[in-house]
Amino acid sequence: MYSNEKKQLKEISAYCHELFSKDSSGHDYYHLKRVAKLAGKFALQEKANYFISVAGAWLHDVGDVKLFEHPDQAISDMKVFLTSIDIPNNQIDEILTSIDVISYSKGKIPQSIEGKIIQDADRIDAIGAIGIARTFAYGGAKGQLMYHDEYKSGTSVQHFYDKILKLKDTLHTESAKKLAEERHRFVESFLDQFLEEWGDEW
Repeated sequence: MYSNEKKQLKEISAYCHELFSKDSSGHDYYHLKRVAKLAGKFALQEKANYFISVAGAWLHDVGDVKLFEHPDQAISDMKVFLTSIDIPNNQIDEILTSIDVISYSKGKIPQSIEGKIIQDADRIDAIGAIGIARTFAYGGAKGQLMYHDEYKSGTSVQHFYDKILKLKDTLHTESAKKLAEERHRFVESFLDQFLEEWGDEW
């Protein structure tokens, strides 16, 4: 990686800190930092473009409809920022293409290896101890119940069954698949313990 790319990644990190440092939904700056670190690791292992993988990982939540009141404007502002730090248009296009279909809710598979790496890194951060914490943080931020005896839909615990436990089987790279196994088992163990402690109705 060139020295100017290292500088650009630092500037992207600072940009994301400004946008996400006060997020309380589990999509904060430190989520992005973990995803960027994982993406960099996967990029080296999978022989993908390191800069595009890490830059895209940092920026993958910009414009997310769950997080931004005006998603299109957030993406437009991001393009202006990337241009301002001298990232070439072709690389900006690669970054935007890589992150466009990352979201689980879109149900799409990225075409590039860099996009697959970013999606894998994002999903890995939704599994394991951090993933458990993020699930409850997001639920609390959105006013969801933790769990309920009479109905489960929309609760944070049900989210594990609706999405989190399915993530392991959606990963693309061998690097991510290996890492996911232990984290997936941890989530299963947590849910077993949670439901045991929750207990039956009186």
